[in-house]
Amino acid sequence: MLATFVIGLREGLEAALIVGIIAAFLRKNGRSLTAMWLGVLLAIVLSIAVGIGLKLVEKALPQAAQEGMEAVIGAIAIFFVTGMIVWMNAHARDMKRQIEAEAAEALGQASAYALALMAFLAVLKEGFETSVFLLATFSAAQSAALAAAGAVIGLLLSAIIGWGIYMGGVRINLSRFFRVTGAFLILVAAGLVITCLRTAHEAGWLNAGQQATVNLSWLVAPGSIQSALITGVLGIPADPRLIEVLGWFAYLIPISLFIYWPPSRRLGTQATAKLKLAIAGCLAAAALCLAFIYPVPQATLPAEAPLVASADGSAQPVGAARLEAAENNGLTLKVSTKGGETSMPLPARDARNERHEGVEASAWTIHSAGTPEGKPSSLTLDDVVALAGGRIPVGLSPSRNPGPFAAEWSVRRSTEVWAAGGALLDASNEETTVVTLSDGGLQTPRTLTVGRGSDSGDWQVSAAYRDAAVKELNAVAMARTERHFWAVQLPFILAIIALLLAASAGRSLMQERRRFGASATASVSKPGRRAENSMTKGVTHAAH
Repeated sequence: MLATFVIGLREGLEAALIVGIIAAFLRKNGRSLTAMWLGVLLAIVLSIAVGIGLKLVEKALPQAAQEGMEAVIGAIAIFFVTGMIVWMNAHARDMKRQIEAEAAEALGQASAYALALMAFLAVLKEGFETSVFLLATFSAAQSAALAAAGAVIGLLLSAIIGWGIYMGGVRINLSRFFRVTGAFLILVAAGLVITCLRTAHEAGWLNAGQQATVNLSWLVAPGSIQSALITGVLGIPADPRLIEVLGWFAYLIPISLFIYWPPSRRLGTQATAKLKLAIAGCLAAAALCLAFIYPVPQATLPAEAPLVASADGSAQPVGAARLEAAENNGLTLKVSTKGGETSMPLPARDARNERHEGVEASAWTIHSAGTPEGKPSSLTLDDVVALAGGRIPVGLSPSRNPGPFAAEWSVRRSTEVWAAGGALLDASNEETTVVTLSDGGLQTPRTLTVGRGSDSGDWQVSAAYRDAAVKELNAVAMARTERHFWAVQLPFILAIIALLLAASAGRSLMQERRRFGASATASVSKPGRRAENSMTKGVTHAAH
């Protein structure tokens, strides 16, 4: 409530002062106030419509999109309130004189309607800023009803003060008022930085820097006065994250120094430009260090993944598998079992992207067929019954098909492989052995599927390795997200700020050099003109 009260009071008073000064100027010059009040009323209606429209749009969005919109609105509000604080800190003393000068110029150009347009634009600007700032503050407030009440009270009080100033019965030191409320609003805006960063994370935009820093639950217990002040007003949560703490200080310290540094200790133009260049150099150096020194996370998994039998559920060890790099960014899966070692190429072009065990991975499905070794070419009826699990297969009759049968063997394999970050995540293999029987009284060949026991070729990566791989790869994915922010995005932001500071410093130095050159030229030209005048006078006297 306190935050919205100060926002409403300050923004409302700024608008009321502008309207009051214009109204007093019109009354002094004998002009009607009707057009001005119509402009003010229209601006208020439009400002309310902007706030309601933004809230309705936000409610119509999905949850993640709502969080994203709150982050955007909060960022715009921070920009507005910072600009307002800076502008009012510089112009509060001369505000009345500047507005009256602009009003006189407008009145001379296009009568009272120009002043009505001035009032409309001034109130619309303040109203739009107020709507955005209050909407962002409502989102972070513990009670929307109290926040709204504070805003209404602040606006009403600002209107009363503005009316008192207009009538001449109220006097207020505007410079001191705006400096005091500016300090409070800087703290509120710094809290909005935390809120923006948190909603950006909840929207899925910012996943880096989410490490816990301090636990303030003992200080901001729900329902306490401290919670209402620290969390409700200043926007500081009980569990600030690393990126939120850095953002809070990154906003609060520079803005506070810029606004409240003593005027007597402010540097000159050249010294300020040199300071900007020094800061730009430090930021550029920090960006380079972050970009080139921040470590690249790599998965650390065992060189080989143990394989276990999967056909009978015994999970008996049957071998090991490993991934090796191949040409054209491909991989090779090498499987070692009691039957020997096999290599399976995994071309990059054949990979498909899918989520496996909660990890984004590249997947391959490999189908192959072959002839098993050591299988008999002839089977008796008893052999066939044993292969079928003790039952006579469908289509065979002992009286009509007594055997022996000619046997042709084949094996079909289906291998699934998942890899992430160049490491083996999971793999499984299924083999189906098929024997085709002929002769032995059979009119047509019969096909029998066999070989699904513990000695079959079915295997899979052990569950222990798979769980460890999932944990490690998830940790690496989070570390890479952190690195992308700290080693790519943040250095880019620091480089942009450094360039802007360097450009501003260069511009200041160029202006100072031109000013110095102009003054030097003027000081040199004056004696020259005096000498020229003397010579002219001498020539004139000689002529006479």
